[in-house]
Amino acid sequence: MNKLVALYFISIIVLSGASCSSDKSKSHTKTKFKEVVTESYQLFQPTENINAVLILFGGFSESAEDIRREFDILKAAKNNDVAVIFLNYNKRLWLEESDQKQLANQLRQIFSENNLPQDRIFIGGFSIGGNIALLLSDYLHSLANNNVKPKGVFVIDSPVDLAELYEGAEKNVKRNFSEVSVQEGNWLLKVIGKKMGNPEKNISEFEKYSPYTLRTANINNLKALKNTRVRLYSEPDTLWWKKERQADYEQLNAYSIKQLSEQLKEAGFVDFQYIQTKNRGYRSNGERHPHSWSIVDTEQLLAGCWSREVEV
Repeated sequence: MNKLVALYFISIIVLSGASCSSDKSKSHTKTKFKEVVTESYQLFQPTENINAVLILFGGFSESAEDIRREFDILKAAKNNDVAVIFLNYNKRLWLEESDQKQLANQLRQIFSENNLPQDRIFIGGFSIGGNIALLLSDYLHSLANNNVKPKGVFVIDSPVDLAELYEGAEKNVKRNFSEVSVQEGNWLLKVIGKKMGNPEKNISEFEKYSPYTLRTANINNLKALKNTRVRLYSEPDTLWWKKERQADYEQLNAYSIKQLSEQLKEAGFVDFQYIQTKNRGYRSNGERHPHSWSIVDTEQLLAGCWSREVEV
C-alpha cells in the first residue's frame, strides 16, 4: 500500500448557531486506508467500517490532485473513517441533462466497483464545483430508482447565481482594474453569453441552468433538496476584494450565497446553514485569498456534521 503524502493547511471557521461538534475525548482506533487512482477520479477509503462517503468537485479546471493539495480533508477523513472521492470533473459551468445522467451513472459505477456504502453520502464543491454539487444532488434526489442520494451537500464560495456572475463579469471588464478579473470576465461573457445570452433579455435561460436566480427568487433547481442538509460557506472579505479587484460586496459570491440562504429559509428548507468565515482563506502556497478551499474546517465538517446520521 502506498503511503499518501499531502501538504495541509488548517483553517478555523465560525459556525453561527451550529449544533454539531466532535467529541475529542473519545479515542479513535486507527483504520487502514487504501487509495484508488483512475483517470476520472481518486478515491481514498477505509478498508473497513466506512462511516460516510464524501464526493468533491473542484473549481473550473481544478483536478483531483489540485483538490487534494488545496483542501485539508484526508487527515480529517482518517480521523472519522470517511471515504473521499476527488473527481476530475472540472470543465462545466452548468449541467445539461445529459451531463447529469452521465455523472449519476459514473457515481453508481464508482460505488459499485469499490463496495462503498450508500446510506451516508455527502457531496460538496468549491467555486463552480459547488454549483455542480448542488445541481447534481438535486438531480439524484429527483430520480425514483436511485440509491446514490446525498444526505447533505455543501458549497464553498460558489457563484450560485449565474446571472449575477455574468453581470459581475461585465463590471470587471468595464472597470479594467485587475488583469486577472478582466481576462476572466471576458471569458465568462463569451461562454455564458453564447449559451444563455444576456440576463437582461433572457433571464429564463439563466433560470434553467443556475442553482439560484436572485432577481426572480428562483430555486427550482434545488427544490428536491428541501429535506437535505445544505451548508453554504463563504468569506466576504470586502476589504481584500476592494483592494485587489475593486469589487463591491454585491458583486461577491458571498452576497449571492447569503441571499440564497434567505431564500431557502423562506421556502421552508428544513436543514440549511449559511456559514460566514473570517481571515481563513489561504491557498496552499501561503497566498491570502478569501476564495479558497481553506475557509472550511474539515474536522468540524466531517466529525461534527457530516459523518453522523442526518435527522429531518
